[in-house]
Amino acid sequence: MKLSIILAHPDKTSFNHALAARVVNTLKQAGHAIRFHDLYKERFDSHLPAGEAGRETTLPPAIRRHCREIAEADGIVVVHPNWWGAPPAILKGWVDRVLRAGVAYRFVEGDMGEGVPEGLLKARAAIVLNTSNTRAEREFRIFGDPLQRIWKDCIFALCGVRLFRRRMFGVMVTSTVRQREAWLREAERLVLKAFPPCRTD
Repeated sequence: MKLSIILAHPDKTSFNHALAARVVNTLKQAGHAIRFHDLYKERFDSHLPAGEAGRETTLPPAIRRHCREIAEADGIVVVHPNWWGAPPAILKGWVDRVLRAGVAYRFVEGDMGEGVPEGLLKARAAIVLNTSNTRAEREFRIFGDPLQRIWKDCIFALCGVRLFRRRMFGVMVTSTVRQREAWLREAERLVLKAFPPCRTD
């Protein structure tokens, strides 16, 4: 399977980087073709220029590459921290520029954009791995878990991805080395359940 893995965290010593590295290695060993993007390392331009949202626009080469890869992906894994109940700005910019009309969704004939789009992504599953310094019970009780709504309902469901899983790891600031290693093993199990090893026969 072709799998796209997107990482959005500026600190290469972060647990997000450790998560992404474990996911990449696990899925490579399972025989999958991996396309990995560290958005900060690549200095992905998150600014959507005027006019780029149009379907007939000419896209920069880097954006065309991201669009092609996400359209071809059989599965998607996104790794990022929970910042203010939302993804980092660089990842939001990636969504704005890459999960675009004609790539990730389209409107039916006669719909000028006011209706519900039809999803175009071929990915059968998407996994989002988050880190947080907010306890899960407080996240649900006070904030209503906005990341779940963003990724599951506002993005992947509308882009045609039917199977969605999300796991938030935390509290990061008080976690131990032992806890983090357990979380890495859990991430391995999550991605292998969604994307089992390729058959060689």
